[in-house]
Amino acid sequence: MKTMSAKGKRSNNWHQLDSTEVLEKLQSSDMGLASEEARRRLERYGPNELVEKRRKSVWMMFLDQFKDFMILVLIAAAVVAGVIGDPVDTIAIAVIVLLNAVLGFVQEYRAEKAMAALKKLAAPSATVIRDGRAESIPAERLVPGDVVILEAGNVVPADIRLMEAVQLRIDEAALTGESVPVEKCTAALSETELSIGDRKNMAYKGTLVTYGRGRGLVAATGMRTELGRIAALLQDQEEGRTPLQKRLTSFGQKLAYAVLAICAIVFVAGLLRGEPPLLMLLTAISLAVAAIPEALPAVITISLALGAKKLVKQQALIRKLPAVETLGSVTYICSDKTGTLTLNRMTVEKVYTGGRLQLPEDLPPSGQEEAVDGSPFGRNPSNLLLHALALCNDARLDASGGVIGDPTETALFDLARKKGCHRERLDEKYPRLAEIPFDSDRKLMTTFHPWENGLIVSFTKGAAEEIVERSEKALTHEGLEEVNRSKVLETTEQIAGDGLRTLGFAMRVWEALPDPLTSEQAEAGLVLIGIVGMMDPPRPEAAESVAMCRSAGIRPVMITGDHPLTAEVIARRVGIICGEGEAIMTGRELAQLTLEEFEDKVEKIRVYARVAPEQKLKIVKALQDKGNFVAMTGDGVNDAPALKRADIGVAMGITGTDVSKEASHMILLDDNFATIVKAVREGRRIFDNIRKFIKYTMTSNSGEIFTIFLAPFLGLPIPLLPIHILWINLVTDGIPGLALAAEPGERNIMSRPPRHPKESIFAKGLGTHIMWVGLLMGAVSILTQVLFIDSSQTHWQTMVFTVLCLSQMGHVLAIRSEQESFFKQRTNKPLLGAILMTFALQMATIYVPFLNPIFKTEPLTAGELAVTILLSTIVFLAVELEKAIKRSKNSGLEA
Repeated sequence: MKTMSAKGKRSNNWHQLDSTEVLEKLQSSDMGLASEEARRRLERYGPNELVEKRRKSVWMMFLDQFKDFMILVLIAAAVVAGVIGDPVDTIAIAVIVLLNAVLGFVQEYRAEKAMAALKKLAAPSATVIRDGRAESIPAERLVPGDVVILEAGNVVPADIRLMEAVQLRIDEAALTGESVPVEKCTAALSETELSIGDRKNMAYKGTLVTYGRGRGLVAATGMRTELGRIAALLQDQEEGRTPLQKRLTSFGQKLAYAVLAICAIVFVAGLLRGEPPLLMLLTAISLAVAAIPEALPAVITISLALGAKKLVKQQALIRKLPAVETLGSVTYICSDKTGTLTLNRMTVEKVYTGGRLQLPEDLPPSGQEEAVDGSPFGRNPSNLLLHALALCNDARLDASGGVIGDPTETALFDLARKKGCHRERLDEKYPRLAEIPFDSDRKLMTTFHPWENGLIVSFTKGAAEEIVERSEKALTHEGLEEVNRSKVLETTEQIAGDGLRTLGFAMRVWEALPDPLTSEQAEAGLVLIGIVGMMDPPRPEAAESVAMCRSAGIRPVMITGDHPLTAEVIARRVGIICGEGEAIMTGRELAQLTLEEFEDKVEKIRVYARVAPEQKLKIVKALQDKGNFVAMTGDGVNDAPALKRADIGVAMGITGTDVSKEASHMILLDDNFATIVKAVREGRRIFDNIRKFIKYTMTSNSGEIFTIFLAPFLGLPIPLLPIHILWINLVTDGIPGLALAAEPGERNIMSRPPRHPKESIFAKGLGTHIMWVGLLMGAVSILTQVLFIDSSQTHWQTMVFTVLCLSQMGHVLAIRSEQESFFKQRTNKPLLGAILMTFALQMATIYVPFLNPIFKTEPLTAGELAVTILLSTIVFLAVELEKAIKRSKNSGLEA
């Protein structure tokens, strides 16, 4: 057996040791430690607190935001723009770079808060026995071997092996995600590989005592506790770069090299043609500045911010902006069952009473059927069962009319109310006289009430097998009969086979309260009145959301601490399992596999049952190692490392702990799986729009480059001046490009597979489109130059300048959809407004007299303006033709 040492080794087998062995192992006694011994142990083991690794300084966090290659390219462009005397571009780029850095810094700074939230779970003080006396000390002074007293309301201050537990219940939701408080015991447990939630004789640091009292020995403190282990995992997990960040880095590098090469060629070609060296230098530098899409970071930030704002309205709070886009790359959604795929509300789904198995809605309302005879059992079985559901129950109504209590009891309470058995009315007629509380050994609960003719009735509920075993008779519609145990147990197994939790109900009539009031006397010789089957049912929208995931090429996976049978039933009902080869794996099976062995199977698993939250990290790693992008949901402290490691960590807004929320990228405000699917849709829309902006701006830039690059080879003078290039770059590229962020999603957005994580940003024909449409723009511009070159240079340059500007407006209208015709699309009002504004500004450079000398333009006649507008439509029509050909090919493939 392993024991703890000052170096921090942890022992996972405390639950297997009995009280004597624990005392011996920890060298302690029921009287607690002596103060001097506690002091020595504090020096040896250190304070009982979570230790935080050294963090990056605030300044380093901020400066790191400028290391991105694309940002460095933009800074270089700003310097160049300043050198050539274009302060507007310099200021614009500087503002964009600074804004990007501030946003990145805020996101990273907030991400560091997960550790702080974890520390908040620690108890401030603890009651210990030292030198034989109870005293309250700061929790950080606890040491292994201390005897700690626990009472309702206490936060457990360390990992404790319980020695005494009097109706002790501890809420371990923060640690395990289990929503129901766990009833604790003191007996040693034989199994070695038990999850934290199954170690019933242990109390863990950071959990909450909700009921009863207890006493135990501190087994681990500080970073050696389960909470400490999570803290270490949380600090070890590095957040990966998002797909967009990776793509933009690659894009920035390629772009920088291409721009430098093209500018060098343009400069040399101009010199060889005899152009003035200064003009060619300014042209090449202007072209370099124009070719860098400096609005790209702004477009990305605006797109992500608008997406985040929209998602809040759909119950998804985005904590880290890049996560919005990452959602579009998700290939797996690993979801909790309880509350996310299900309602998180136990519901009675089947009822066995009077010898019949039926649905709850088929039960007659209370009191409608006639009594069979005048005996105390004269009520019909279903009516008595409804009374038992209401009376043998500790759930109650709160001031607002909601039901408070254990989830199982609230389900029984709700069914009784729906059928007319209102507890508040029954309590007046049949008040509770006495009770034998539930305990985990008997698995039963009994209550006593006054009954008809001065008699007393007891209602007993509990494990169906126990109820059947203790019943001598069964109540049917014909009256009392001998209980047919084999038939009832067969029905119980049938109900359980549907993944339902079974609970039995029985009654007994007394002339007076039994004395003494013992389980042995009161819970024997019972009359069986019914069995109910309960389940936390799927959300109504879950099946549709799962189907949408499948059509979008995303594999939904369920992770639960529930029984495998229950998990499988829910998975089949919502469509997570719907074919052969889709497997279920238990936490125990998972624990026995190495990561390499698990990776061979991971893509076939659709349901993980009886899984401990810490095993989620193994699932995330295995899926990522296979090249997948993973969204992982979680609500407990134990989920935090997996949430941080996942490409998208999704915390629960209602049931989630602060630690899980701080470690996540996104918070579901309604804890609903369907919200994740909506977020995926939004992520795809945002990436589509970023890609459309790149298509638009890079095509525009390539059009400018081809116009300037090809003219000298055709023996023509440089068609555009540096001021024209910078104007197009600032106004024509910028304003409509930003408006693309508001473009609605395409109709087929959730019927196509996710983007491959390593897919280039130029994939699916984007690079080809940039080249051929840019070349077409250049050709149309040079054609304009050829047609009107006989006029003055300022005049034909004005026409080329206008044709290039308006061609880009036509292009942005055509690329709003990859395939759908412009004439069938929904309106994008911001884009329409941006195009009208750009057109008006372009006209101002031509027709406002004081702007003519600045932009080197001349007013055009109405006929010349009509010709430029007509030539500008060529690009729009060509791209619409390209889309028509794509539609034709696709319809041919579908046929």
